[in-house]
Amino acid sequence: MTINDYIMANHKNHLFRFTSNQNGKETLHGEARLDRFYPFSKDNRLTVMVWNIYKQQKLNWLPILTEYGKDRDLILLQEAKASEELIQFSKTHFLVGDQVPAIEITKDAYGVMTLASSYPLYTRPFRTTEPFLRLAKSALVTVYPLHDKRLLMVVNVHSVNFSLGVKIYREQIQSIAEHVINHNGPVIFAGDFNTWSRKRRHLLYLFTRRMGLKPVIFSDDYRKAFFNSPLDFVFYRGLRLEKSEVIKTDASDHNPLLVDFRLY
Repeated sequence: MTINDYIMANHKNHLFRFTSNQNGKETLHGEARLDRFYPFSKDNRLTVMVWNIYKQQKLNWLPILTEYGKDRDLILLQEAKASEELIQFSKTHFLVGDQVPAIEITKDAYGVMTLASSYPLYTRPFRTTEPFLRLAKSALVTVYPLHDKRLLMVVNVHSVNFSLGVKIYREQIQSIAEHVINHNGPVIFAGDFNTWSRKRRHLLYLFTRRMGLKPVIFSDDYRKAFFNSPLDFVFYRGLRLEKSEVIKTDASDHNPLLVDFRLY
């Protein structure tokens, strides 16, 4: 798809946006502003942080996020609460933050949040309801222009957790995979995939292979695991992996992942 194709296809489903020149938050319904779009990553490097931030329930989440995230090109958060502190962090260090609220309780919204140093020209939110607890999990597809004229697709995923079998899990991943398969540029596909069973791991790897994605390998693997299976992943294509690291911290029940890519 071309830039114009993505702009015309912007999905009309609400998400919250936080920008450096805006007070509070605005609710988006798929509008696009051409004057905001300029190439993402002015050099050939692309630095990414992926972290389930545990609704910011630990006292030291902000120092860790600031230390390891403030100079990143992209931060993909799961279980992010749209608190004043997180919104201020986004406005101070990033041009734009987009959140898909999976759960909204009074004035609080929780869900995946993608912070970026460039405006996306396309956003597509997803919500999937878990069958037992009836709580939603969210995902977000964003597309950014690169300086080499290609389009970068970034997918921030928090997969459903409590379900018998893998039907709902498969449906959630499959709905997102269709967007990735139809995209002809580089892709980052990352988040908390709740791969606590063999069947879930098998499905995730099956779909990522279909999407032409490779997993990022972490040599010192301190990712959160359940039944000896990591829950957090970063997959990619159309980029060269330069560095990967897991930061050990007690600032969440998950450890943040840091990944550096280089554009071809």
